[in-house]
Formats: sequence, C-alpha cells, structure tokens
Amino acid sequence: MSEYPFTNPSLPENDRLANLLSLMTLDEKIKCLSTDPSVPRLGIRGSDHVEGLHGLSQGGPANWAPKRPLPTTTFPQSYGLGQTWNPELLFKIGRAEGIECRYIWQNEGYRQGGIVVRAPNADLGRDPRWGRTEECYGEDPFLTGTLVVAMVKGLQGDDPKCWLTASLMKHFLANSNENSRDFSSSDFDERLWREYYSVPFRMGVIEGGSRAYMAAYNAWNGVPCHINPMHRDITVKEWGQDGIICTDGGGYMLLRKAHKAAKTQAEAATKIIKAGIGQFLDNYKRGVKDALKKGMLTEADIDSVLTTVFRVMLRLGLLDLNQESPYASIGEGPEPWTTQENIDLVRQATRESIVLLKNEGCLLPLEKGKLKSIAVLGKRADKVYLDWYSGTPPYAVTPLEGTRSALEGATVLTAKDEKESLEIAKKADIVIFVCGNDPVGTKGGWATIDHPSEGREAIDRETIDLPEEELIRKVFKANPRTILVLNASFPYAINWSQENLPAIIQMAHNSQEQGNALADVLFGQYNPGGRLTQTWPKSLDDVPEMMDYNIRNGRTYMYFKGEPLYPFGFGLSYTEFSYRALKATDGGQTYKLKIEVENTGGCDGEEVVQVYARFADSAVERPQKQLCAFKRVSIKKGETKAIEFEVKKETLAYWSVETHGWVIEEKPVEFLVGPSSSGVALKTVC
Repeated sequence: MSEYPFTNPSLPENDRLANLLSLMTLDEKIKCLSTDPSVPRLGIRGSDHVEGLHGLSQGGPANWAPKRPLPTTTFPQSYGLGQTWNPELLFKIGRAEGIECRYIWQNEGYRQGGIVVRAPNADLGRDPRWGRTEECYGEDPFLTGTLVVAMVKGLQGDDPKCWLTASLMKHFLANSNENSRDFSSSDFDERLWREYYSVPFRMGVIEGGSRAYMAAYNAWNGVPCHINPMHRDITVKEWGQDGIICTDGGGYMLLRKAHKAAKTQAEAATKIIKAGIGQFLDNYKRGVKDALKKGMLTEADIDSVLTTVFRVMLRLGLLDLNQESPYASIGEGPEPWTTQENIDLVRQATRESIVLLKNEGCLLPLEKGKLKSIAVLGKRADKVYLDWYSGTPPYAVTPLEGTRSALEGATVLTAKDEKESLEIAKKADIVIFVCGNDPVGTKGGWATIDHPSEGREAIDRETIDLPEEELIRKVFKANPRTILVLNASFPYAINWSQENLPAIIQMAHNSQEQGNALADVLFGQYNPGGRLTQTWPKSLDDVPEMMDYNIRNGRTYMYFKGEPLYPFGFGLSYTEFSYRALKATDGGQTYKLKIEVENTGGCDGEEVVQVYARFADSAVERPQKQLCAFKRVSIKKGETKAIEFEVKKETLAYWSVETHGWVIEEKPVEFLVGPSSSGVALKTVC
C-alpha cells in the first residue's frame, strides 16, 4: 500500500492535496481535468460522474452506462418529487440512490458508474415553456432550496469524515430556456441574482454541504457562465465552495463557437480554468496544452483547480489508500434495486407526488365493490415514460396494469384507437383517461418532440395547450363519469377539462411504481396530498415573453398578475382541513409561529401547511407574497394537530445593491397561512 503523505487521513486536507499534486506529472494533471481524476501510477481510482436526478442512471433512453446497462431503482421525475413537498422523503431517496451508486461502483461483478452524482437540479422553473421543467423542483427558491438540501444530504450521507457520494448540483446559473441556450444571456439585476436565482444553489452549498456544481451554457448579463467571476467571487469566497466546478457538456467549445467569448480554444481553456473550473465535459486537452505552451496558463493554474477536484475525491475516501472505507460493505448482498425497501420507497414517493386537481361531487375515491367495468383509455395508458436522464427500471407498472391489479373481479377495458375508445367509454361504469407528454419523443433522437406542446432538453415548448383535450371532450360526451389523469412534466392549460370534467389527477413520469401508486389513489388506499410547485396559467398570454428573466414582470406566484388555472401550492384531498389559533412571536433571530389544523373530513389525510410572508412597508419592491415555511403533516380524521414553525429572519432579508449586503428590515411582517399560495386560511402581523 502507498506510504505517501496524501494517503494519511490524519494529516490536514491541504497538506495531503499539496503532496498529491507534487507527485503528479504535468501530463497526469492535464488528464485529470476530465471527469475521471484517476492516477493509476499512484494507486488512485478517481470517480467519474453519473446522472441521478431521480435515481441512478446506468442505462435508459440516453444509455448512461460506461460498460453495460444495468437496472436501477427509478423514482418519479424531479418535478414529481418536488410535488411531495417532503424534504424527509427526498433525504431517503438521496440516500437510497447513494447506496446504489456505491454498490455498482464497488461490487466486483459490476465496478462501473461513479460516486460523483449530477443531482439535484437546483434551477428554478420560472416559465411553463421551459423544456427541462421536468428536471426541476418548481418555481419557488425556498421550496426548491429546501428540497435540494435534503437531496444533497441524502446523497452524501451522515458519516462525519467520508461522503457516501458527492452531490454535483446543476446548472449554475439561471438556466431555464432551451432554445438559444448555447449563446443566450439571462438578464436580470443583482437583487434577483441574490434573492431568487442563486438561492437553491446557496442553500445547497451552505446548508446541504454540496461541494460540486456544473456551470450553465447561458450567460448572465452578457458574461458566459463558464467564465463568469461569480464562481470565485461569490460561491468560493462567500459560500465556501471549495470542491468541483465543472463545465456542461460541450460548454468549452461553445465559449468560442456560440458565445464568441474566445478567439481560440487555448483562450477558452485559459478563461475557464482561471474562472475556477477544474473539470471539462469536452475535448479540452489540445486547448489546455496550447495555452500552457503559449504561457497563457501555468502549472500553478492547473494545480489551483485540481486541488478542488481532489478535495472531493479525498472526502469520498478515495485517497485513503491504507484505510478501509466506512462503506466497504456496500457492494455485498442483494442488489439494492431488488429489495422490498427500495420498492416500497418508490411507491410511497410516487403516491406523495400525485396531485388531485379536481374532485367534483366526491367522485373519487372509487369504490371497488360498486364497479363492474372500468375503461382505461388514452395512448399513455399502458406505458411508463422515461426521460432523457432516466435509468432503466427493473420493472415498470403502467396505469392500465395498476388498475387491473387493483380491480380483481371487475372488468378492465382498454382500446387501440379513437373509435374503439368511444365505444368502450359508453359501456364502462367509469373512464380513466390517461394523457400528457412524451419526455423523449417517439422518434427517440436528440432534440426531437412529437408536438409543439412538448419539450425536453434543447427544445422549449411553443404552446401549453393539451392536444388530447379534443378527444377527451368526445370521451366525456360518451361517458360523463370520466376522470382525467394528466401524466405530464409541465403545466398544461386544461381550461375545458377543469370546467367540465368531474375529476382530474396530475402525476409526473418515470416511476417504476406509477400504476400501483395511481391505483392506490384512485381506489382510496391512499389519500392524495401532493401540491403543485408551479403556477399553472390559463394561457401563455398571461406570462411574459420566454427570455424575460425579470420575474417582477409577472412571473411565478410571487409576481403573477392574472388569475391562474391552478395556483402555486395547490392540491386537493379526500378530506377537509380547518385552520385556527394562529399565533406569531418575535424570537430575536427568528419568528415563531404556531397554528392548529383539524381534519374535519371523513378520512385520514395529509395537509401541506404553507406559510407565506408579505412586506407591506418595505423600502424596496418585494414579492406579493413569499413562501418562508411549510410542513407536510399527516392528520387522522377528527384529530387536531398543533404545528410549529420557525422562520429565520435572514430568510426574509432583501439584498441591498447600495451596501452590497443583506438587509433584515425592522418592520412588521404579515404572515399568511393556508393550503396554497392563494388559499389563505389565516393571517397575522408580527
């Protein structure tokens, strides 16, 4: 075993890293600017990156597998995970994924993948047209940041000295348009940078402990993110980010070809490294070597960024060559994706992600004993759709299969075309119509979609109308007891459906337990408690132009000027909740709130209690309201629970451009408490 000082865990980190770099040749250092910082000569097996937004990907539509595709536990898309409003659940999901990463990385039968995980996505879904909406947790910075922190902590584990995996957040910063992303600029002021777009990343670094992130393709106010001084000036100096900062795939080349910010690849490499970026997802070696040869870069510049890369490897235990890892036993025993524990976790996450948007006349839940026949229709009914960053699930239960499994003894009908659908709809007691989008597209290639209402990486949506709504009208005419299941990655302007259909359910793609979880909700084995994480507009006429990044111009629930189809935080339940006895006190550094919530309905349920702040007398323009606390609480029928919140005053601070710092105003704050951003039950001033 190696006796070099860098292998000694009792030495200070910086001493170990300095020793390692002193032992490496320049060629080895250049090679380690890739995503694989291995140094075989010194016995170091560095970790490559893996995709893991909603479960480790070692396969899937994009085939994220370095050797061979492997099945992995597959959770709902990030958009669905956001709709759980449950940080404790995301911690469990992150931990399960981290264990799976370690298992495949260490198991002698596999030995592939990596333990640097590109997750979570900390970008904000400011516009319903964004093609990668499926990858984000929502439009609100506090909600997103809270879920990011939970996911980061789950992925990295709780060992005080060694990370389970390293959480690499993406994409820094303000990356929420796909069309023209290669060269576009996201333009907005310093206050929005501090108070909105950077919040989830800041929380991920400071509160979550993430020490890795990916730069975004776009520019901010004309300066490409790959060379923006915000990396060193803010994330490193202010937040304490001392680990990996990497390019996005192709970002190095785009700096010259798209942004026109460098005349040569040597210049591009120089600017990227001097900005603090130490890993390239691109063919960079020639540019780096040319820059060194011409004196544009020095070996000390390379050492500076490689120190951050190897600091992450050190915290993963990969430099402790003489020590046994605390995770050494992971890799033994059954594959994690086969365990009942993981299967149950996926089912629970999928249940919690489902949002009940309408339930007129309490049509739901359906009573199994009263159904003789049920029709499950729509071209999405018998498929679990995977997205570009998905892995390959070990199995996948479709809505049709889940319904059949839940309804033993009843007839479950389905159809192949529109004519047959209408005939079957007339005969059935109930119709479940499943529709939505295809995250990858039937063509299956890069940047392809089936309809302008769909989007994905590299393509923004042109419309938010639902193409299948015309068929839904016909099905509803044939059978008014039609329930819409919107299996979708985005908001849709389902105005007709909301006005006419008796019941609507929304759920995200990707879960291997999709059909079972949906059946649990449809037939009352689970009372839905998911909440929307975006404002759903009635029309694109109600939102600003796509490239308007100034959210104060009418974007998100904080500044939205119209009446939404569904507000941020909205979701129904099979039971009813009553709010009372709201009290707020000033605790010095925090505000302390107490409230009682009673389940006044006929069944057990979960309520997402949401607290918003409003600043009537602020010295600067503030949001109409701002989420500052929330809890998902299980309450039995007839039960009353006392719920307490602590809101840090720093959470409610605004950024002063004049003093270049945060300002906590010593003025009254109005707190609004209720089940959604527009469903205020009680309010008080403190």
